[in-house]
Amino acid sequence: MSGTIDGIVLAGGLSTRMGRDKALLQWQGRALLEHMQTLLLQAGARRVWISGDYPTFGGVPDSVARCGPLGGLYSVAMQMPDGPAWVVPVDTPLLCAALLQRLRVETSTSCTVFADEPLPMRLQIDDHCRRVLQGLIQDPTARRSLRALQEHLGVTRLPLAAEDRALLLNCNTPSEWESIAP
Repeated sequence: MSGTIDGIVLAGGLSTRMGRDKALLQWQGRALLEHMQTLLLQAGARRVWISGDYPTFGGVPDSVARCGPLGGLYSVAMQMPDGPAWVVPVDTPLLCAALLQRLRVETSTSCTVFADEPLPMRLQIDDHCRRVLQGLIQDPTARRSLRALQEHLGVTRLPLAAEDRALLLNCNTPSEWESIAP
């Protein structure tokens, strides 16, 4: 596992189901966005990029509105240098560095994920990735999803143990948040 890797936190969503900004929810005494940023750094990320309009965190606002996580990823990918990156959602506070490290395996594909989970993923950011992202964003008939991106780029799916699946819990609603909040 040599070489450097960056991190990307997808935090630009509307948080409609939560009813308030998920990135600013408090987790272990700090904003969830800060927790995820720190997690990526602890896992070994050289730099962490934030997708979303969070100036305090150096966030990259979406350049194309209302395209979901794909739009946020596109906006960040257009600014960052070539290289591998871990991509994580802001709303998975149970994710751990050891699980991210498993995504660093060398593969011949541009993308690595666990089983049928779209995130977290290891993504090779390069001109090809940017062209695919741009094509999905600009085509009004395209399925604008992370899964569609993964299918276009080619994806390696790693096995995920049942006990590790719980670490990928997304907190999209107040009840989901309350079920895990400390």
